[in-house]
Amino acid sequence: MKFLSLYALFMLACCCFLKAQPGKTEICKWQYNRNGAVSITWDDGSINQFKIALPILNKLNLKGTFFIITGQIPGSKYQAKFIGRPIKDIIAETANTPTNKDNFFERASAAAHLGLIGTLDYHYKAGSLIDGHKADAAYKVMDELYAKVRHGDFKPGIEHNTEYNDAHGTTWAQIKQYAAQGHEFASHMVTHPRLAALDEANMKYEMESSRLDILHHLGLAYTFSAEGPFGTENERAVQYLSTVYPALRNRMPEPWLKEISRGNKDTPGNTNKEYVQYQRGATTKTPLPIMKAWVDTTMNRHDTWLVLTHHGVQGIGWEALPATELTEYFTYIKNHEDKLWVATFGDVTKYMRERQSAKIITGNENGKMVIKIQHPLDKRFYNIPLTLKTYVPANWKNAITIQAGVSHTVNVTTDAKGTYIIYQTKANGTGVVITQK
Repeated sequence: MKFLSLYALFMLACCCFLKAQPGKTEICKWQYNRNGAVSITWDDGSINQFKIALPILNKLNLKGTFFIITGQIPGSKYQAKFIGRPIKDIIAETANTPTNKDNFFERASAAAHLGLIGTLDYHYKAGSLIDGHKADAAYKVMDELYAKVRHGDFKPGIEHNTEYNDAHGTTWAQIKQYAAQGHEFASHMVTHPRLAALDEANMKYEMESSRLDILHHLGLAYTFSAEGPFGTENERAVQYLSTVYPALRNRMPEPWLKEISRGNKDTPGNTNKEYVQYQRGATTKTPLPIMKAWVDTTMNRHDTWLVLTHHGVQGIGWEALPATELTEYFTYIKNHEDKLWVATFGDVTKYMRERQSAKIITGNENGKMVIKIQHPLDKRFYNIPLTLKTYVPANWKNAITIQAGVSHTVNVTTDAKGTYIIYQTKANGTGVVITQK
């Protein structure tokens, strides 16, 4: 009996110790304290993405991220262009000097701008081989190409890739209108090249020129995110990209994030990372139940960010999905919005980075709790509201939050640690005053 009494006192003491003190605050893992996040992203900007898919999203009040090829949009300052020596000099040099590590990138860059029909495929094939760490095979592709060029095997003409051609039909004025509806627009480069095959000058032209056109037509906020074409994970290309754009769907180097690319068959599984980016790409061969299972996985965990990668829609674009399937799929996501935060790629990136770098400052002014959040990130981009969970006295029935002179009544909730409220705030402001109603 004495042992049981001591045990009971011990357990009571532990429970009291575990109770959170009023003012104790944490930043929820996902906005609105959801279980997980979903970003619906689109590559290439093919016309049916805007004619068919975007209206579906709007009807469901879901926001998407569109990685657009800027060079083909009327009014863009920067179009396809080769930066470097005269191309005729490069062609002449190939007659006597085989392709090697010192001249490959220049030749592969020029291959997309020879003014000949049929040479663009060689640029893509060589880039794919470099992405696959098969440099010697890529050199042979260039030697084959330029031997045919010298022999006159190609007809003159201007050639664009399929993705570039499928994107025709959308204007900057329309894109600006779509952006005003809450969708994110981001860079997919000027011409949709194989970045891994480009030399430094041409790589920078594709990246920086696309950014400049987006900056001019849409503003600074839309220069945050980018995707190197073909989902390249080439180390050299990604390093250059990261100097131009703060967020890349290709790669997020944060130590607290486990990345699963869309080409990786892995699942979130067990991890010691704070977050998991679970990138999946639906194709015409992906069964809808599998696509829904990705969503189920996300909302049944508490660490997963599902990044959906789409391309074609209703017959136009790579692996085009029918409108009926997209409608059913997005409706399924919408129906689980109580557990899922559906937001743009850029907004989820900002939230995670803000949360990971933020400092919580708790104070007391005239008997009222004051909560401030501060982070050192670039305030021009990192301004997404954070969701806070603050514990309040157990006898409170309601609470009032006051931010910048605006007050909101907030319901209280109870968990094992005590009574708390959930609310939104932006970092680096005057803070939130919390009082009993």
